[in-house]
Amino acid sequence: MTALWADGLDPDYEPHKVMIERDTLIDTARGDRPVKIKVYYPVNHTMTDLPVIIWSHGLGGSVDGAAFLSRYLSSHGYVMVHVQHEGTDSSLWEGKKGHPWDIIRATTITRDVTLNRYADIPFVLDQLRSWMEDHPDIALHADLSMLGMSGHSFGALTAQVMAGMKFPDAQGELLDLRDQRFKAGILYSPGSIEHLGDMDPNDVYPSINIPLFHMTGTKDGSPLSDLGYEMRLTVYEHTNTEKHLMVLKDGDHMVFTGSRGKLGHTSNRKTHEAIIKVASLAYWDVQLKSDEVAREWLTEGGLKAYLRDNATYETTPKAA
Repeated sequence: MTALWADGLDPDYEPHKVMIERDTLIDTARGDRPVKIKVYYPVNHTMTDLPVIIWSHGLGGSVDGAAFLSRYLSSHGYVMVHVQHEGTDSSLWEGKKGHPWDIIRATTITRDVTLNRYADIPFVLDQLRSWMEDHPDIALHADLSMLGMSGHSFGALTAQVMAGMKFPDAQGELLDLRDQRFKAGILYSPGSIEHLGDMDPNDVYPSINIPLFHMTGTKDGSPLSDLGYEMRLTVYEHTNTEKHLMVLKDGDHMVFTGSRGKLGHTSNRKTHEAIIKVASLAYWDVQLKSDEVAREWLTEGGLKAYLRDNATYETTPKAA
């Protein structure tokens, strides 16, 4: 992997062919709740101990989001597991008249539905080892002891909860739903929960205890409200663990997932997707593969030089 950082950082270079496996896991403990998964994995290689990264979609999304990113990461030696969350997924709008965003805006997401979404992640982790035993071409190379968590928008909020962010139940009691199996995470359009009521950020975010890479853009406001991208900085500002922040110049909400929704054409899309891919790969190589060359490139000027004037980047080590 070191060669990538020495040979020009080509965001279009995918060194290994990637295959996809789809399945639906059934959680009998939650009324036979179906949880779809889509797994990207590299083939025709000699790599071993490939880290496994979970990806959680945004509101109204599905396992098919962010394909450009997961295909790229997988080709460089990762097993990517996309999880679909019934009740906050594309079933909200599929087969209904009108634009999906308008339908989603008119939908009320209850606290129980949200908590069920969060419960999907540990359920999938619990099932993965046996699932992979039935898919030996994946199990032969995957290392389930090296787990990363990621997601977009509502999926980023899901990742934050898995990382230790506290979340209120229907009575307002703060719950700790973290999953200790995750080593690090990436938040694409981090989620703020102040909209749930009079919540003090210091009560919910400082409990996050794993490294996180926060990615947003100067046009990454909420597609469902008039809130600007600044709300997405709240998590970064109130956590004390190792943290990284990248803000894409003119980056909007949908650039992280590979679709546009109601947003129009953007001439920055190719540039932004390239940055997202390369920065994500460098971060995962640092956190899940202990690649010191990647760490030096990420934190000592390499990424900043690569970004030029297309984005800003900063990092803060874990507080003592």
